[in-house]
Amino acid sequence: MSKALSGIRVLDLTNVLAGPLCAYQLALLGAEVIKVELPESGDLARQLGADASLNKRRMGASFLAQNGGKKSITVNLKSEVGKDVLRRLAGSADVLIENFRPGVMDRLGVGYVDLRALNRALVYCAISGFGQSGPMRDAPAYDQIIQGLSGMMSVTGDEECAPLRAGYPVADTVGGITAAFAIASALVGRQKTGEGAFIDVSMLDSAIVAMGWIISNYLLAGETPLPIGNDNFTAAPSGAFRTQTGLLNIAANKQEQFEALAKALGREDLIRDARFAERECRKRNRAELSAELERALKRRSAAEWESLLNRVGVPAGRVLSVPEALDSPQVTHRELLQAFAEVPGIARGAMVLRAGFKISSGDPGVASPPPRLGEHTSEILRGVGYSDAEIGRLRAAGAL
Repeated sequence: MSKALSGIRVLDLTNVLAGPLCAYQLALLGAEVIKVELPESGDLARQLGADASLNKRRMGASFLAQNGGKKSITVNLKSEVGKDVLRRLAGSADVLIENFRPGVMDRLGVGYVDLRALNRALVYCAISGFGQSGPMRDAPAYDQIIQGLSGMMSVTGDEECAPLRAGYPVADTVGGITAAFAIASALVGRQKTGEGAFIDVSMLDSAIVAMGWIISNYLLAGETPLPIGNDNFTAAPSGAFRTQTGLLNIAANKQEQFEALAKALGREDLIRDARFAERECRKRNRAELSAELERALKRRSAAEWESLLNRVGVPAGRVLSVPEALDSPQVTHRELLQAFAEVPGIARGAMVLRAGFKISSGDPGVASPPPRLGEHTSEILRGVGYSDAEIGRLRAAGAL
């Protein structure tokens, strides 16, 4: 079956995380993604990850995670002939994604205005820490910087450990997925007008938008968000609870769920207790309620309670490690991992994540493993009209 983005050509000029993740989402849906990299070094993510031997081979785990299905070409954009190569590639492309500092591509003469003159249908997406405008547009940004400036860290953790960084690069991730959504929307719009678009994605903007529920309490209810650990600020009991063995998340957000929980624990008296009779009372007396529940929960393991509570309609789930989560029957059934028996450049197989959804036109997945640096340079250049002799001259000139 044809995938949703089959026939779409994407130039991925990005590095590290937000940009490559964005382009990977498009590749999973069938787009042809050409990763344009610096000669010799390539994407910095090629040198990042927990396996030092892969980093030395420029095939780091961080790179493998989000570059499957892409083709790699090396182009020196500081070279005039290298810029000409990019211009020719852009003429055949539907999308270009870059995450340089604002203004860098313009100074090189290959920014949106320059490339639009060659291809009016081009969707050009610029991802940066703070966007293309504003007093911080030129400031450097990494995920943790954005987590701090967005307010994310201020509401993560509890009174003792907050502010706390999230355990994975959530700001980069949200920025990348925001960019992929914006690109897909612009491609739909192009079908009506024939015109491309310039998309300005700010990681800071994306991170703040992702905090909508938290921010609404400040904007609409006048309440400054505070860190409350594993508890859910909207309801109680809703958080992580100690059992005989392991932590269990319980989200009894509705009155009927709280009552079903109390009955399942053999604590129907809690339903009649004035401190816990309805939602607002339970929120005010959250600590006392949690203590009462944990006394009952300690009779069984988290796994036992998970099964029992879900059967009676109370949302519950164990707190798992990453290996446990990946090995769970639900994740296995959904085929969220894609395996490559062999990946050139690392002399062994690899497993990568697919998209977080399925689609009837063809489930997300990629046909090829992450590429070696410059693996497809000659193939791609031949495809846009360069002869072997011209490619040889480009290499000799240091443009590739």
